[in-house]
Amino acid sequence: MTSSAASPSPSSRPSPRGSSSPGHGRRAVVTGGAGFLGSHLCTRLLADGWDVVCLDNFLTGDAANVAHLLDDPAFHLRRCDLVDFVHVPGDVDLVLHFASPASPVDYAQLPIETLKVGADGTLHALGLAREKGARFVLASTSEVYGDPQVHPQPETYWGHVNPVGPRGVYDEAKRYGEALTTAYRTVHGVRTGIVRIFNTYGPRMRPFDGRAIPTFVRQALAGEPLTVAGGGSQTRSVCYVDDLVDGVLAMAASEEPGPINVGSPEERTVLRIAQDVVALTGSSSQITLVGRPVDDPEVRRPDISLARARLGWEPRVPWTDGLERTVAWFRSALQVPA
Repeated sequence: MTSSAASPSPSSRPSPRGSSSPGHGRRAVVTGGAGFLGSHLCTRLLADGWDVVCLDNFLTGDAANVAHLLDDPAFHLRRCDLVDFVHVPGDVDLVLHFASPASPVDYAQLPIETLKVGADGTLHALGLAREKGARFVLASTSEVYGDPQVHPQPETYWGHVNPVGPRGVYDEAKRYGEALTTAYRTVHGVRTGIVRIFNTYGPRMRPFDGRAIPTFVRQALAGEPLTVAGGGSQTRSVCYVDDLVDGVLAMAASEEPGPINVGSPEERTVLRIAQDVVALTGSSSQITLVGRPVDDPEVRRPDISLARARLGWEPRVPWTDGLERTVAWFRSALQVPA
């Protein structure tokens, strides 16, 4: 399946940082770089002085997410489907593998594509890192824990996943990706790292991607009822995107193999999140309870002891501040008056 986004051409402008020549700066490849998390990583890496090659097939990514970077000569945007093959000429110091559908709506509609990018896409991204001698960081997910029977979730917990349920394609794709990443470290000596990312929110989320916060914000700004699944007692721990990027880049700068949890240890019910969105937006929307999705996790909260000890990382952006920034972005993107 192909996105309707226009295909951007690779940048032919020379980089003043001489990214393909040794000793002239660092060069990163971000797969899924036009997605929500990938675009924020591209922005931060460029600000930190990296040359960045952004690879995306625009299945769920959006060229608009990186439009503000196109005039930077150190940024190179390429349409690329990792499932087929990946080749990047020149030196590469870091590969951040973030290519994957990442919301229940996405992987319900794209189950085979989700499995393929988790398997073949991860294989090809690891092959690129091996070829270049680059540090490799896999974006795994808290979904590897499934509907957990251990709370909070430490990295030593093996999870409670239904492999044939509707969420299984994403859960198992990421679990396989972790196993493959570990094998490349063991067999080929690739300097791999695995981050298990918990619920993240912020600007550039898609309004209709099906996840709770963008859904609630979109509904509140439109004056529609906020649709809370079940009774809303299930919990989520949400981390603002800037903090998440800090954690990923701390992992990239280390030699830790992981897996390491990256997320917020502050746990909230889904109902409370909806109530906070209504209050912050000043919306007159009511909250409506709807059916609970199959295999929807009852609880979700990371144990971030390892991230604190090994990476010196923990989230810093308060929930209210992050939500305000997110709502402001949605108001602008959806052209809703303040």
